[in-house]
Amino acid sequence: MSRRCELTGKGPMVGNNSSHANNKTKRRYLPNLNDVTLQSEALGRGVKLRISAAALRTVDHRGGLDAFLAKARDTDLSPAALKVKKEVAKIGSTAAAAALEADA
Repeated sequence: MSRRCELTGKGPMVGNNSSHANNKTKRRYLPNLNDVTLQSEALGRGVKLRISAAALRTVDHRGGLDAFLAKARDTDLSPAALKVKKEVAKIGSTAAAAALEADA
């Protein structure tokens, strides 16, 4: 399992440990990943993702998973998240067409 956020693409970074004597040794800074189930309003079901804590706050700030995926770049998303984004977009386009027909 890779240590990469499925929504933002955030991954490990590299840096140095610095001792009191100022000796440097390589280390990795890992993202704070959590296994969460996010509810999609368009799909009407939950989606299990492994995302960073920062991404979880961003999803809440933007108003839910559907709104986050609408603004997210395809290059940042994992294949699983990209599949969900396409499903949400497909349902959204059919719902918009149905609303236009209801108005007419």
